[in-house]
Amino acid sequence: MLLAFHKPYAVLSQFTPDGSPNRTLAGFGFPPGVYPLGRLDADSEGLLLLSDEPGLNARLLEPRAGHGRIYWAQVERIPEAQALAQLEAGVRVAGRRTLPCRARLLDPQPQIAPRDPPIRFRKNVPDCWIELELVEGKNRQVRRMTAAVGHPTLRLMRVQIGDFRLEGLAAGAWRELTATERRKVLS
Repeated sequence: MLLAFHKPYAVLSQFTPDGSPNRTLAGFGFPPGVYPLGRLDADSEGLLLLSDEPGLNARLLEPRAGHGRIYWAQVERIPEAQALAQLEAGVRVAGRRTLPCRARLLDPQPQIAPRDPPIRFRKNVPDCWIELELVEGKNRQVRRMTAAVGHPTLRLMRVQIGDFRLEGLAAGAWRELTATERRKVLS
């Protein structure tokens, strides 16, 4: 079984509490025996896959397999071409260089429902959404990458894994993937 879940803000990618005020996956009515494939930080939102199938975790998360994941990051200021090129080439974060990725300014900017609580708003500092496609996913990697090029992330959403896109699934909702959708995830 392979499930798609639209993880809301302030939800841990685990079933057991960690002592923080964040909710866990246990409150969303998942079938018994499923576990998250990868993680999203509590302050990140978007597509999280869950499964009861051994081996899928390694298949989807091994960077050498080149399995893409697309993130939308709302960042401070409007990145210029040079900052996006730095992201694409890989930047040094946490003592290592990130793998090359794709980075672009989203045009048009997506219309995304406000988050509760809202992101930090600064009247004199514009923000915008960029898209990053990565094949690796180290702890807080996107946030560290955008900060390294001078554009701190204000809000982060994973919108795609493989060729499967998070669409039509409200925050906090989940469903089992069809055979066609499963192929898109694993492509």
